[in-house]
Amino acid sequence: MTKLTYTAGDLEAAAGVLRASAAELETRGQPLWPLDSLTLERLGRHYPAHGWQVAWRAGQAVGTYCLLERDPPFWPDDPPGEALYLHKLAVHPAAQGTGLSALLLADARARARSAGRPWLKLDTAADRPALRQLYKRVGFEACGEREVFGFRVVLFRQASGAGA
Repeated sequence: MTKLTYTAGDLEAAAGVLRASAAELETRGQPLWPLDSLTLERLGRHYPAHGWQVAWRAGQAVGTYCLLERDPPFWPDDPPGEALYLHKLAVHPAAQGTGLSALLLADARARARSAGRPWLKLDTAADRPALRQLYKRVGFEACGEREVFGFRVVLFRQASGAGA
C-alpha cells in the first residue's frame, strides 16, 4: 500500500473528503453530518484552517480531521494546554475499510504528543456504537457523557505520551 503523506490547512481538500464520506453514510442510512454543514464557509467559520490535516495517498485526499487547541462546548472544565481536541474525522469512501481511521487517529495522537499535550480528546454521538468501538479498539477510553447542542455525546480520551 502506498505511503500516506499529510498536509495542513487544506480546507478545500478536507471538505471534499468530508462531503464524500457524509454522502456515502447518507446512502447507507447512517447520516452523520448534513451536507450543507460541510461547505468551505461553514467549516472555515467553526474550525481554524491550521487545525485541518489531510492524508494523501497516491495524489488523492483519502482522510481528514481537525485538531482544536480548546473545545469548551464539549470539554468546558479542561484547563488550557491539557489536550488537543479532534473533530471531523473522515475517510473518503474509496479508502474505507483499509484501516485508515486508525492511522489518522495515530497521527493525531503524535501531533498532540509533539505539541506537549498530555491528552488527545474527542467526542462522538452516543447513538454511534461502531464509532465508539473504533475509538476503544485503538486505545481511547470513554470518560463521560454530556448533552451538547441538543445531542448526547460520549467523551473519549487517549494519553498522548507527552512528557512520558
